[in-house]
Amino acid sequence: MKICRSIALACALLMPVVALGCPTVQTDHAIQDQLYSELKAAPNEMIGRGIEAQIWETWISAPDENAQALMDQGRERIRVADCARAEELFSDLIEYCPHNAEGWNQRAYVRFLRQDYGDALEDVSIALEYEPRHFGALAGRATTLLSMGRVEVGYVVLREALKINPWLRERHLVPLDQDI
Repeated sequence: MKICRSIALACALLMPVVALGCPTVQTDHAIQDQLYSELKAAPNEMIGRGIEAQIWETWISAPDENAQALMDQGRERIRVADCARAEELFSDLIEYCPHNAEGWNQRAYVRFLRQDYGDALEDVSIALEYEPRHFGALAGRATTLLSMGRVEVGYVVLREALKINPWLRERHLVPLDQDI
């Protein structure tokens, strides 16, 4: 009986910690798959960009209010070129929601802006583990590699991103004499 009370007390003490953590995001894979299919088949850039925006909305929608506040504040800090604070906010988001691909991707973008290319590439790799079809993270990897002078591998990665989203703004980075 004493053991049962100890277990019950331990569980009660642990419950608030679990409740305070980042909730698991329930992704509707059928809808995601449909959006990616529509994006790939979009007949023109205007339609493709609309579908791209829908996908981005799913990425920047955090799993709870705390995570969303960190996401929104971090994106605002990027907008006003406060990269140091943006990196802190995205680091907090990653600590709180380590499985959120967009937290990693946003911090990678900030690190790219700060020319911290090695850490940016590490963050992009983690983002892609959680969301392998993240064409924004792939484009970020490509532009980072290009900025590092690793041109050929940068083009290879950009081509991977273009297979997912043929309407990427970065598509114009591939020289005209090379196949996309």
